[in-house]
Amino acid sequence: MRDAQAKTTYLKDYSPPAFEVKSLDLTFQLYEEGALVTSCLQIKRTEGANVQSLYLNGEDLELRSVKVDGALLDGSAFDVDDTSLTIGSVPVEFVLEIETWIKPQENKRLEGLYKSSAMFCTQCEAEGFRRITYYLDRPDVMTVFTTRIEADRAKYPKLLSNGNPIDSGELGEGRHFVTWHDPFPKPCYLFALVAGDLFCQQATFETCSGKCVDLSIFVDHKNADKCDYALDCLKRSMKWDEEVYGREYDLDIFMIVAVDDFNMGAMENKGLNIFNSSCVLAKPDAATDNTYQRIDAIVAHEYFHNWSGNRVTCRDWFQLSLKEGFTVFRDSAYSADMNSKVVKRIEDVNILRTAQFAEDAGPMSHPIRPASYMEISNFYTLTVYEKGAEVVRMLHTLLGEKIFRKGSDLYFERHDGEAVTTEDFVAAMESVSGRDFTQFKRWYDQGGTPEVAVTSNYSKAERRYTLSFKQTCPPTPGQESKKPFLIPISLGLVGPLGEDYTLSDTGKLNGQIFELTKEEDQLVFENIDNEPIPSLLRGFSAPVKLTFDYSDEQLLFLMKNDNDGFNRWDAGQRLSVRILQGLISDCQKGRDLSLSESYVDAFRDVLTDKSLDKAMVCNLMMLPAESYLIQLSEQADVESIHRAREFVRLELSKSLESELQSVYLSNMESDDEIDLSYKGMSQRAIKNMSLSLLSVNSGSFFLAKAQEQFKTASNMTDSLAALSCLLNSTERAVAESALSDFHSKWKLDAQVMETWFSVQSGNAKFSDLSSVKKLMELPDFDISNPNKVRSVIGVFCNQNLPQFHEKSGSGYSFLADNIIELDNLNPQIASRLLTPLTRWRKFDDHRQSLMIDQLSRIFDKENLSKDVREVLEKTLPKSE
Repeated sequence: MRDAQAKTTYLKDYSPPAFEVKSLDLTFQLYEEGALVTSCLQIKRTEGANVQSLYLNGEDLELRSVKVDGALLDGSAFDVDDTSLTIGSVPVEFVLEIETWIKPQENKRLEGLYKSSAMFCTQCEAEGFRRITYYLDRPDVMTVFTTRIEADRAKYPKLLSNGNPIDSGELGEGRHFVTWHDPFPKPCYLFALVAGDLFCQQATFETCSGKCVDLSIFVDHKNADKCDYALDCLKRSMKWDEEVYGREYDLDIFMIVAVDDFNMGAMENKGLNIFNSSCVLAKPDAATDNTYQRIDAIVAHEYFHNWSGNRVTCRDWFQLSLKEGFTVFRDSAYSADMNSKVVKRIEDVNILRTAQFAEDAGPMSHPIRPASYMEISNFYTLTVYEKGAEVVRMLHTLLGEKIFRKGSDLYFERHDGEAVTTEDFVAAMESVSGRDFTQFKRWYDQGGTPEVAVTSNYSKAERRYTLSFKQTCPPTPGQESKKPFLIPISLGLVGPLGEDYTLSDTGKLNGQIFELTKEEDQLVFENIDNEPIPSLLRGFSAPVKLTFDYSDEQLLFLMKNDNDGFNRWDAGQRLSVRILQGLISDCQKGRDLSLSESYVDAFRDVLTDKSLDKAMVCNLMMLPAESYLIQLSEQADVESIHRAREFVRLELSKSLESELQSVYLSNMESDDEIDLSYKGMSQRAIKNMSLSLLSVNSGSFFLAKAQEQFKTASNMTDSLAALSCLLNSTERAVAESALSDFHSKWKLDAQVMETWFSVQSGNAKFSDLSSVKKLMELPDFDISNPNKVRSVIGVFCNQNLPQFHEKSGSGYSFLADNIIELDNLNPQIASRLLTPLTRWRKFDDHRQSLMIDQLSRIFDKENLSKDVREVLEKTLPKSE
């Protein structure tokens, strides 16, 4: 039977809590067979609430006792079921004491309190606290937590929770305790507990007011040498947040704990951040440059949440983007300041276009503030995070840096210690700017990706240039028609020498920003001597699909001359999409494939331009991803897309062979000590990009250099890049030998083994489905570990597209088999794995039928989780 209790929650039905919790004292007695949890709540009925009974959330709990004001209640005074505890009649103000027994060692959902190896740890966002004790598990119930943890000292010498430690001692029989107090009211989703035998790396940070904060990272002892970088990142983040946002840290200590088994990347629990090990552990020989950059961004993101999420939190889960979108915007700005603004912008937009736009166009499409949900875990999406950040970025663009900072200051000042809504955030921006953002707020409530079509007209005689704009937004689930958005469009007009024209005032421009508010509008520029080339949506100033009928020559010109670095890259991407789409059509029609010399020469110019940032060169050389080409297709032909893209790579490899070899050789590092600066990372990036492109042609130079680099590399970036290139070689025995050597060296390092899995499962030339299944049979693989699942199953189904979409449908059956198994273990991960099957409408009738069959098979599973059920109900075709 399917989950009969799954129900939909609607934003329109929100009502304030009937009770407030004045304080919460928690006691955890941890044992190997389980944990005894005692909660003591001081509760007061909310003024004006006409409710006599108290309803508390609770799941997978064994209720031991309930007391009200010290009196033990018998069974007639309360009702308990699988999801709640209801006490029939309670006073206006009272003390409630509840004792529950839980079994963390059996908790494979990784929500609430669970064990990762020998460590107790928690994950309470979004609704995990109800798996610890009965409670008002909602973000608008905020209280002060005091937490006492008792455990065996030998097995669990470190006992950690939120806030500052206020007491500790021995209990006898080898047990000890530590008591923690967090003076800042918080919702229960920010509660954290960790108990284990952990190594602690420490440092200090002096805040802007002179306060000394103790910083600690707790890890397994085997990872003691992987903490330094994360600590440096934390210090940089704290300093940046003080300088850019005026936010000073508020507790005496800040702690991070690395956990191997974790559903997410990291969690911002107040003062005690819990991280997926892959997002915090690093040393040069065991972590790539991408890992280092990811750690820097995630450490910053979780730290920034201390204000944008913790001190000011969200009223309900519909407001999730209030904290996540704002904080992603903040961590993106931090990363841009630490490295390159243009390169960071390209990276962010790539994610948005290839993944979030696809989400917007799919059955799970939703506004950044959804109107309803069945399972909130399904809405930790790119729309909420990445598109949410873009909405904040548009406010920053419209207001400018100084006024936006005033708005954020006011927001934090007004709402410190409160649970608020997106309206509160926008209201602060309105207050400091005097602007009315009523229309802008449609970005929060209307789903889908707006489309802006632009046309131009030039009158030589009148020296007048006109740009006409038209905005539309396609229907999305539950929203057939959309009202016009406020879309900030940053633009320039590029002259024949690559110069930007001075934009004459038409009354519609704010500097170089045009605010498109109507369905249709125009800009008229006077005194333009020569027809310009418009540079539109500079810096990707709004998350929209913009079309303009550029000629190939215009795109080549912008690719070389646009003063906006992002649009220079975007011109190359637009041209590549056009070239690839033509080649895809040729593949389908059985024509011979060819590539124009001018297109190849554009890449040659980029590769040999010494003035360019090396990381920028890598981005300019990058072709649009197969997943993006699928998204742009009316009906995706995966084989033709793959063939066309590989053809372009092969032709570039052949035509640019000497230039690629020169770039590779000139960027070899001479020092043994790895340079982890942006400059050092960029140098390795361009070297390995060159090697990767050479690997397509698999010549003797490539094979010798790849083998040499693999054997001699002193860092994981070069080692893994060489290994990945060898998998493209025609010498399969060489590749398999390298894989074996890599495994022998790193088999005891869980994080490195995840990359070893990924580099194989994502390579269409090296791995088919049978290869991936063999990976899952290895003792290194564990289906209960989310990172292993993502590195094998997730990578294969989302990146190895030709093999996943193999016409027999075996890839679809494989994914369905694993979703069914995972639904019993970890519904969150099962639900997230569903995405490739939900996009069945993009493919031919044969594949559509195969994918729908597998979705239906999953739907027929007994006791289907509401996580998976919600996605399937929105994905499966509706019966006529």
